[in-house]
Amino acid sequence: MRTLAERLRDVPQRGRLAWIGVRPERGAPMRELTTAESLAGFGLRGDRIAAGRGGSSRQVTLIQAEHLPVLAALTGRDVTPPLLRRNLVVAGINLVALAKLRFAIGDEVILVGTGACAPCEKMEEALGAGGFQAMRGHGGITARIERGGTLRVGDVVRVLGEDAP
Repeated sequence: MRTLAERLRDVPQRGRLAWIGVRPERGAPMRELTTAESLAGFGLRGDRIAAGRGGSSRQVTLIQAEHLPVLAALTGRDVTPPLLRRNLVVAGINLVALAKLRFAIGDEVILVGTGACAPCEKMEEALGAGGFQAMRGHGGITARIERGGTLRVGDVVRVLGEDAP
């Protein structure tokens, strides 16, 4: 019989990167990209987080594509990735499962999940009254970049074993 810890590390599903966005400065709108350079220890090139000192546990934010229709239903409005201020939208894999694991996006990039990405007051502005509450449990995760490289929309997202490169 497998332990709970073993079951939590076993994520056989593979997802795909569905959307990429960066915000060049605080308050600026998200800029949609089809490719992005991830910088180990910093964030995505062109994103305000990457321009900082580095070392943050929130170098990249991810949200699950399957949650967008849920958020639309809860807010009564069309919900698009730029509204949610997350860098990456991932489809086909449960992001909560990745919150404390090492995972790869494409052939080059390795991320380490650092926890939940809690909603902030800006969700009320973006989604209207109730936006903050709608995002609770649907805000995605944060991650740090262990190994940088190029991200491409369509890249496969997969969990890595503990001894993976």
